[in-house]
Amino acid sequence: MATDSKYVRYRDQGQKANVNNVERFGTPAHSLFIATNFWSITQKTEITDESGKVVYRVKSRAISLHDKTDITDANGKHVAHIERKVLTLRKVHWITMADGTKFDVSHELLHIVKDVANISKLGWTMRGNIFQLNFEIYDKNDNVVAVIGQKLVSIKDKYAIDIYQPKYEPEVVAVLVALQHGVRDDENGSF
Repeated sequence: MATDSKYVRYRDQGQKANVNNVERFGTPAHSLFIATNFWSITQKTEITDESGKVVYRVKSRAISLHDKTDITDANGKHVAHIERKVLTLRKVHWITMADGTKFDVSHELLHIVKDVANISKLGWTMRGNIFQLNFEIYDKNDNVVAVIGQKLVSIKDKYAIDIYQPKYEPEVVAVLVALQHGVRDDENGSF
């Protein structure tokens, strides 16, 4: 796997904004961090800000055909619900936001190195490199919404999310959680 620092987008909490992201997109408005235990049966995850304060909590049902997952803010207020579509040729996760907005994340087939996902109804695309574990989310005008970097080697599944359009933060969090579930499904041979 390529680990050239030119391509690495992950950074640990407390570090300055990723130099590669700043060079390409400017300084992010803020960043979030996720560290998920691989071996957790209950699938509970906390998403924190730069200072380590919990901003979101993610909880997935331990056994669920549709991989039902809920995201709440730090105070327990509902943010989003995610479900996997079953019996499909490509990975699809349906997302329903607290305000009723619905969209899905579907992965395009036949991309060997680049991974492309479409985020319907929002007009977004997610582009990334599966070997370098970096993903970018673009809005319908092809402006960057967020840049996601995954830590290459870790005992936990770690991501750093640089947010460029803060008004879409909850949607970005939901998309990343759906991405994590899609990657986990690939590794487990699900779908």
